[in-house]
Amino acid sequence: MASLPNSHTEPDGSAVIRVLSYNIRSMRDDTEALARVITACAPDLVLVQEAPRFFRWRKKLARLASASGLVILTGGATAAGPAILCDLRATVERTEDVLLPLTPGLHRRGLATAVVRFGGARLGVTSFHLSLQQEERYEQGGMLLDRVAGMGVEHAIAGGDLNDLPDGRTFRRLADAFQDCRAAAPWGGEHTWIRDAPHRRIDAVFATKGIEVLGCGVPLDQPGVAEADLARATDHLPVLAALRVPAA
Repeated sequence: MASLPNSHTEPDGSAVIRVLSYNIRSMRDDTEALARVITACAPDLVLVQEAPRFFRWRKKLARLASASGLVILTGGATAAGPAILCDLRATVERTEDVLLPLTPGLHRRGLATAVVRFGGARLGVTSFHLSLQQEERYEQGGMLLDRVAGMGVEHAIAGGDLNDLPDGRTFRRLADAFQDCRAAAPWGGEHTWIRDAPHRRIDAVFATKGIEVLGCGVPLDQPGVAEADLARATDHLPVLAALRVPAA
């Protein structure tokens, strides 16, 4: 299988970037394996779900970022779990952490959002983790769409744990509004949840229509990504996408 292109800026100012979406289960597993997987994927952006949220959470997330050659962009406990890490290639324009309405008895959810630039390309970025409950999940999908629409950017990406299947109502709602990057340009593996049967694709990266998807999937064949590390790092498999974002 062909490798995804490396990150670079093209002569016209457009940017080829790598985006990784990864549920890290609050770093309760093998964090060294987790850092090795992230580093091997060479991402410009990591859209994290289930970042640490409690005691010394900032220190834990900063340690993971440093071990992966990245920095914290935004999120964590302030977004109820979603976070964004980035490399130093990114120029940060602004960030905002958003808490979604709390349904009594259910887990608090939120969004980590930012606007960044890579070369001449300007990009809205959102990391999300949607509800296990079907109706709340669908409402949160609509809130995510509204938030992206209100970011004031032409190009945007959103990635995360949907807790929904590609034929589910919420997954379809997002895929109708955005490009489902895995469906647009399949690469690597498909299923992100393999802890029990049947294996399922419940994590995804989405991009607005003007972004060119160069490849997207679970980085099973990415050089440096070991199967043992994927198994030890967390209970989800990551999604890696290579995207070409037009110049602003």
